[in-house]
Amino acid sequence: MITHYLLLVALVFAVNLMPALAPPTWAILVFYKLNSDLNTAAIIIIGIFAASSGRYLLARGTGMIRYKLKPHYLANLEVARKYLTAGRRSKYLYFLFFVISPLPSAQIFEAAALVDAPLLPITIAFMCGRAISYTTTVLGASTLKQHAMSTIVLDSLKSPWGIALQTICLFAIFLLMKVDWMKRLSY
Repeated sequence: MITHYLLLVALVFAVNLMPALAPPTWAILVFYKLNSDLNTAAIIIIGIFAASSGRYLLARGTGMIRYKLKPHYLANLEVARKYLTAGRRSKYLYFLFFVISPLPSAQIFEAAALVDAPLLPITIAFMCGRAISYTTTVLGASTLKQHAMSTIVLDSLKSPWGIALQTICLFAIFLLMKVDWMKRLSY
């Protein structure tokens, strides 16, 4: 039984280290709920902490790219960071992007790392959002039939809309560095 828990931790952690095109964590948690005897609360807690740890390390890894960027891009991203983290604005942005956003979280964490935003508050906001969404989906999973769930998981991996959204988000990260934030934000 302990190996099932460890496998779940490793799987969720690894999926959340992926920069794009990974299966959604909620689908993995629901799959475990439907196909194992693991404790529901444990599945949810493992999901929250393993996903948050994976995203945090993904962002830290992405942040290492900053040191390879040209000085102009770094200065530009610094302006964006100052604007996004100024005053109360950052609290609203954390709530919007990390608690209730439908956007892929990998790319949001990558963008946060590129602008050198503080990762700990972002990760905490992400954990709060995932506590709500994982609890809802895992508890709701018991009402789904196993066949229907496997179809949902496979569809989420092959969905043209899902792949397109992640591709657009990756392109948006690229554009994040190309926008002249100094000019646009009047710094």
